[in-house]
Amino acid sequence: MKYCRFLHDGQIKYGMIDVDHVVELTESYIKKTAAPTHRMHLLEEVTLLAPVEPLQIVEIGLNYVDHAKELDLPLPKEPMMFMVSPSAVTGPHEAIVLAHPEHRIDFEAELVIVIGKKAHRVSKANALDYVFGYTVGLDISDRVLQNGDRQYTRAKSYSTYKPLGPVVETNINPNKVSIQLRVNGELKQDGTTRNLVHPIEKIIETVTEVMTLYPGDIIFTGSPAGVGPIQKGDKLETTIEGIGTLHNFVVEREH
Repeated sequence: MKYCRFLHDGQIKYGMIDVDHVVELTESYIKKTAAPTHRMHLLEEVTLLAPVEPLQIVEIGLNYVDHAKELDLPLPKEPMMFMVSPSAVTGPHEAIVLAHPEHRIDFEAELVIVIGKKAHRVSKANALDYVFGYTVGLDISDRVLQNGDRQYTRAKSYSTYKPLGPVVETNINPNKVSIQLRVNGELKQDGTTRNLVHPIEKIIETVTEVMTLYPGDIIFTGSPAGVGPIQKGDKLETTIEGIGTLHNFVVEREH
């Protein structure tokens, strides 16, 4: 099932998608009490927003075998985790606003885990029980700041540097889906989660051993090979099998 967050008649609402319609829900689909209403809208009549508003964003770095190889780096023995600001989230068909266009700023296509219930010290064996679903994520990174800071928070936390969407899908095998990213129609990344260094269950176990995750929190799970720079005017299409395509375009911040 595909779930969304959308704008209709100036109001933000939640829904589930039925082919070309959105069935409006009583409240956020993350809540157990959410229920369908009798209100239905054509998809073309609504504006899809980032499907979640997380309180916490955790990211996993260097988590694809092919990406580690292209960087000539050893595979991490444990998931390499860090955090970025939730204020960086933006939605489908929204602009990525380059804060420092003179810097090298890269794209990274990623499968994103959406947590469905409070998770603390979760084991691999039941990790997927704590997942509501999955969405498409685009991790935008300022490499100049990242290399200078020697950590990732500032480089990845600018407003609009975390596009999400268009929907949250609940019915996929997260360890067996393809990921592709195109820039101006040209295929740049073409990978699969079969190539993950640490699978989804291990990621959840590692993160929740350190911190408590809450419904709506998200985890970026890493990016396959082919990461590259973006610039003003670029159009990005990030597609994950079974979920859909996230469309974004690139502009420069006005000073």
